[in-house]
Amino acid sequence: MPERAYIAIGSNLGDRRAYLEAGLKEVATLPNTRLAEVSQAYETPPVGPVAQPDFLNAVFAIETSLAPESLLAALLAAEKKHQRQRRIHWGPRTLDLDLLLYGERVVESADLTLPHPHMHERSFVLVPLCEITPHLRHPVTGQPFAAYLAALNGSEAKAVGSLALPAIP
Repeated sequence: MPERAYIAIGSNLGDRRAYLEAGLKEVATLPNTRLAEVSQAYETPPVGPVAQPDFLNAVFAIETSLAPESLLAALLAAEKKHQRQRRIHWGPRTLDLDLLLYGERVVESADLTLPHPHMHERSFVLVPLCEITPHLRHPVTGQPFAAYLAALNGSEAKAVGSLALPAIP
């Protein structure tokens, strides 16, 4: 039976919108996976110690029968296909796909942590997540993600419009 998973998507190099739309298409065409919801795109400042361009970020939901580990592997393959290079931690990137939530599952392994360990601290994740699912709660704490967003005292995320959704045959 399919489960709902939430994925953050971002880019701050090249044609950022095209990278986000390509990433959506990559995920939407995975086997046993259906794109369910997509937030607007938001322009946000980068996080981390490296000077770099602003990001375009969004969050989307999928319904999938892929196991969380298989989904993560597919996300990493999509990043690599779009020239994502992991040279600098929190550095610039063409495409960033982060698995935030997979149903109510809590996973801690060498390769995967669910829920994403920092998602509740980042407005660039919380703003689009709360846009598409305002009543969603953290599977460990039970707190609404909207409460985490409110605790951040504002957001530097600026809505810049919808992304083109992929045409799925």
